[in-house]
Amino acid sequence: MPAVKIGIIGGSGLDDPDILKDKKEKEVITTYGNPSSNLIIGKINGVDVVILARHGKKHTIPPTQVNYRANISALKSEGCTHILATTAVGSLKEEIGRGDLVIIDQFIDFTRHRIITFHENFNNGPVHTPMAAPFNEDLRKKLIETCKELKFKVHEKGTVVTIEGPRFSTRAESFMFRSWGADIINMSIAPEATLANEIGIPYAAVALSTDYDCWRDTGEVVSWEEVLKVFSENVGRVKNLLVKVISKIK
Repeated sequence: MPAVKIGIIGGSGLDDPDILKDKKEKEVITTYGNPSSNLIIGKINGVDVVILARHGKKHTIPPTQVNYRANISALKSEGCTHILATTAVGSLKEEIGRGDLVIIDQFIDFTRHRIITFHENFNNGPVHTPMAAPFNEDLRKKLIETCKELKFKVHEKGTVVTIEGPRFSTRAESFMFRSWGADIINMSIAPEATLANEIGIPYAAVALSTDYDCWRDTGEVVSWEEVLKVFSENVGRVKNLLVKVISKIK
């Protein structure tokens, strides 16, 4: 079996490579173009780790323009055996509060303008990747048990609806997503999970709830400033989770 090498796709505020030792930066160009950032390669607790900034190092790439195929392909070419993703999400359920962690188990893909497959033709035969369970169960279990060890409030399941963005939802959309059974909402996870499954890399995602979208009767609406504020207040816990769980992955 190949040695474990963990790819971390960092969302807003979590693409900081300071958690790595012996780090170096590597530029990669893939068949699908440039990934969102150079790869930062190093070790965490002796385990090889590769960090990629989903939206670029300075968050300059909007969700629709992220080259998800290049990102996943770059991690594959670097030998990553697993991928852990982090993401800020809005809560569609009262019980998922600001600062709560959700270990996602399902997605609804509501994007419309992205290339979300490596199989743009069937010249070598049809390829229809099973997607009933898009998040690796072993990685999910390790994340959940580590959250509990760290005494973090965690929701062990959650369905994320991924919207196109970059705008936030209308109130009507927010109500609709709730009626579909979605628990949280974001703009990135579904394409990533799809492509990781297609290319054969076990993938799991840690979501940090930052807001309540716009469905509540309180009149509040989500803003980017509020998302960043809550995320920055809780980013340390997510880093601690990643550092601790990585040594458990085999």
